[in-house]
Amino acid sequence: MRTKILVCGATGFIGRNIAEALAGDDACEVYGTCLNSPPLNHPKIKMLKCDLTSKTDVARVVAGMDVIVQAAACTSGSKEILSKPYYHVTDNAIMNSLIFRAAFENKVKHVLFFSCTVMYPSSDVPAKEEDFKGAEMHPSYFGSGWTKVYIEKMCEFYSRIGDTKYTVMRHSNIYGPYDKFDLERSHVFGATITKVLAAKEGGEIVVWGGGEEKRDLLYVDDLVDFVKLAISRQTSRFELLNVGCGSAIAVKDLVAKIIALSGKKLKLTFDLTKPTIKTGLCVDASKARRTLGWEKRTGLDEGILKTMKWHREHISGPGGGKAK
Repeated sequence: MRTKILVCGATGFIGRNIAEALAGDDACEVYGTCLNSPPLNHPKIKMLKCDLTSKTDVARVVAGMDVIVQAAACTSGSKEILSKPYYHVTDNAIMNSLIFRAAFENKVKHVLFFSCTVMYPSSDVPAKEEDFKGAEMHPSYFGSGWTKVYIEKMCEFYSRIGDTKYTVMRHSNIYGPYDKFDLERSHVFGATITKVLAAKEGGEIVVWGGGEEKRDLLYVDDLVDFVKLAISRQTSRFELLNVGCGSAIAVKDLVAKIIALSGKKLKLTFDLTKPTIKTGLCVDASKARRTLGWEKRTGLDEGILKTMKWHREHISGPGGGKAK
């Protein structure tokens, strides 16, 4: 009998990559949720329209599932994190509360939850899972960070009172195909790819802030590999694991690298009036290696080139259009 896997948020960046990868495994029967976005047109993914903040809708789609990959979330770039910080708090807490309760009531075997790394203090030393000890977070991440910690603890709570396994992934900045590439909602990687590929030869690329903040970047295929390993290899009832590259790159250096790999000659300037969150962070993923045998496989240069190739084929190139 095939494993029935529900990917919540299957039309989003991470969810879509995971749903399509799992659909390639004949041992899996893949379902995906959508609400306002058009459903995926994939022959091996059964799409379910669902409001994940509705108890009735959640109960309906969770019933009968073996595994839930919870990739649905309210996300945005630094502009909205700073101007509308409440975006990341209410709906995310509600939807995860309902999903975890439904998983408990329906005796789902395994739930995987995507957390983040904003709870870690800014540092040049790779952060281990135990480095977060409840200390104060960066003010810009207070709401979103503590909401993620609350949801992590909810995973641990349900793992203690039921039979469902939980995997919490504190993943670093993910990039690759199906990312947000519009300039209003995207993170620095997606926004830079769009700016560089749209720029005319000899043009200018403007970086928000001074570009000193550092990011740990992981290609999405490596995150997909982690999910597959967690589903097949995790034996414990609860695991909280870092998933990241293990090193950080300054935004100004990242933008310069993307320009160089694009083959264009572009001028790099900095707009110090724009919002930016001046932190630096990378994560230590040695626990994931020990527990699941996971290793990142994609170097940054390779990941950038793959992403630019996908962008040209689906968005910016000749005949390119909205990714389908």
